[in-house]
Amino acid sequence: MTAVTSPLEALPGGTSAASLQAAEAGLAWWTDAIIYQIYPRSFTDANGDGIGDLPGIALRLPYLKRLGVDALWLSPFYQSPQADAGYDVADYRAVDPLFGTLEDFDRLLHEAHGLGIKVIVDLVPNHSSDEHAWFQAALKSPPGSAERARYLFRDGRGANGELPPNNWQSVFGGQAWSRASGDRQWYLHLFDSKQPDLNWDNPQVRAEFEEVLRFWLDRGVDGFRVDVAHGLVKDSELPDAEHRKENGILVGPMWDQDGVHEIYRAWRRILDEYPGERMMVAEAVVGSHSRPNYLRPDEMQQAFNFDYLLLEGWEAAAFRNVIDASLALSAAVDATTTWVTSNHDVVRAPSRYGLSRPGAHPKGIDAAGEQPDEALGLRRARALALLTLALPGSAYIYQGEELGLPEHTTLETHYRQDPMFIRTRGADIGRDGCRVPLPWEAQAPSLGFGPGDRSWLPQPAAYARYAADRQEGVAGSTLELYRQMLQLRREHALGKGQLRWIDAGRDVLAFDNGDIRVLINFGTEPAELPAGGQVLLSSELLEEPGELPANTAVWLTRP
Repeated sequence: MTAVTSPLEALPGGTSAASLQAAEAGLAWWTDAIIYQIYPRSFTDANGDGIGDLPGIALRLPYLKRLGVDALWLSPFYQSPQADAGYDVADYRAVDPLFGTLEDFDRLLHEAHGLGIKVIVDLVPNHSSDEHAWFQAALKSPPGSAERARYLFRDGRGANGELPPNNWQSVFGGQAWSRASGDRQWYLHLFDSKQPDLNWDNPQVRAEFEEVLRFWLDRGVDGFRVDVAHGLVKDSELPDAEHRKENGILVGPMWDQDGVHEIYRAWRRILDEYPGERMMVAEAVVGSHSRPNYLRPDEMQQAFNFDYLLLEGWEAAAFRNVIDASLALSAAVDATTTWVTSNHDVVRAPSRYGLSRPGAHPKGIDAAGEQPDEALGLRRARALALLTLALPGSAYIYQGEELGLPEHTTLETHYRQDPMFIRTRGADIGRDGCRVPLPWEAQAPSLGFGPGDRSWLPQPAAYARYAADRQEGVAGSTLELYRQMLQLRREHALGKGQLRWIDAGRDVLAFDNGDIRVLINFGTEPAELPAGGQVLLSSELLEEPGELPANTAVWLTRP
């Protein structure tokens, strides 16, 4: 094997060069953080109503501590009619009774901090709920009023205004304009009709969200995940759009406008007023050339790496290319790189990598679609985890990923609640399959999700074998694999290290990070392991000495 770049030499006494450099640099906590995404309604139900809640999350904090995560990202738990599972916010300062109370949130935050776990909350600034007090006031006010100016109301086209103001389409399907009953004006909603877009050219909107930031910062949150961060500002002319994609990403006059950066610079100044290194991470679904703009020194600290998440295929060269490009983009603005393979909006990784087109991103999977190869998908997902968590930077884990949880691919139509499914009349299967409540106890009602058998989405029978209690303490289980990975990652400071590629052939990706060598075999035949390295961790049992099986990854001490 041939080295491609200069190494970080291991130091005597078990201390890696990466560990020493990290300590000397005094880098911020998010630089190499493992951040665990919790989708509250599907994590743990403490009160038995079938919906996960904040007290349920608090019950599982010891589990998360033992897993080895550094921070939690909580998807929305705010007051909401739940038209889009909480991403339609009616009150940004209140906890929805489904999830508990503000006191429950404060208690959860305090207990998490007591365990050394930071907490990031989801901020949804592109749109509010149509039940937000502002929008209700707008509907009761005339065109041209200050109340309507907080949103994007426009007169329609056509002789009598009967046509939408332009041809924009909703991300969830159908046109992006609706009219309330009896109203002659149209309002913009890039997502569901119950999610009207806010007008970010309005100073009142900007001032309100700055106060929302302060409200949660004053309570002690450590940061914000910013939903649809690339969509707040629209071309002021609202021109017709071509509705095209570049490299799978929507582009047009409603996305990635320069004006968003002024907003985030203002927010960054607010965060910097607070002690304790508060941070923001952008959900900015933009081309790789634009992502660094959100990471400039006076804007956000992180942006999700959608190039990595959306990568299709199962090939060493493709993964190497996206890793190189990602690290270079982040380095250009002196930012940390994020790595993510699953979240609440995409088919779970074990199912994606079990498809005939591995890594494909269908808009959901149902019983009529191709059923993934469950065993192959899990094998690849475990190998991918060893690759991902050995990379320099920060990584995000979606709840259940540490259990190897697959998508619910046979969820019946009448259970589906995703507005994407509803607005497209089922043409898009939607995201419900990756949001099914977690299995904690194989023999318990609702698989231990709650104290009874209620569950807002039904769990497939297969989830019982993935239950946490079935994996607890079991050598080789996915849960124990993740625990070992996170422990070794921390001990060897891999998140703060440097990557040095090793030439290992067409189907094997190999690199050194500090004193660890990582290999992943994307091929269909066994590959040779380097001599002289001690195996620290492998995604599958290495049955033949000196061989790395197909669809398997390994961490070694550097030969």
